[in-house]
This record gives sequence, structure tokens and C-alpha cells, in this order.
Amino acid sequence: MISNERPSPYGHRPSNQRSHHHHPYSGPKPASNEDTLRTEKIQIERKTFIMTLKENPRGRFLRITEDVGGRRDTIIIPATGLEDFKKVLEEMVITSAETPLKVDGAEEGE
Repeated sequence: MISNERPSPYGHRPSNQRSHHHHPYSGPKPASNEDTLRTEKIQIERKTFIMTLKENPRGRFLRITEDVGGRRDTIIIPATGLEDFKKVLEEMVITSAETPLKVDGAEEGE
């Protein structure tokens, strides 16, 4: 094994050892029948969050993309889970507002 061809913890083989099967996440994304219903962009400090409500033949979903200096990470939440997601997010906002900020191991105001 060449030093830069370490086995993946996800069970994938190095590229020169792959069989004729195509890995579903490699290469360009295939065209999909997705309709964009709404997009909102939020800038928070140095991060940009893009929230896009989409629909495809399997249903509706919210795609949340975080862009930090050109590096993007995305999560997808099925529309069936948006109410639960909203509830947990609202609870996190309340907890953040009610919990004193810890600075250098001490609570704020000490």
C-alpha cells in the first residue's frame, strides 16, 4: 500500500483498487428533478448560511448549506421533520439566551 492510500474507516478501497462499480458519491452529481420553492441567505459573522426549500419526486426538503470562505457543508432535512427541527432550534435559542456565557472557564459577570 502506498502511504497516501490508507484504508478508509468507511470501508472504501483506494481509487486504484476499486471494482467496476461506480461509487454513488464520486464524480459530478447527476441532473435531478428538483424544484426550488424558496431560498433565504443569512450572514452570521464569517459564515453564510443558505436555506433552500426544494421539492423532488420523493418529496419536499430543506437544504441548509454553510459556506465559510468557499468551503461548503450541507445538511438536508425532510419536510416531514421541519416542525420537530423548529421546536428543537427554538429550545436551543431559549437555552442560549438564558444560560450565562462562560469566559475563560468562569461565568460572565463573575
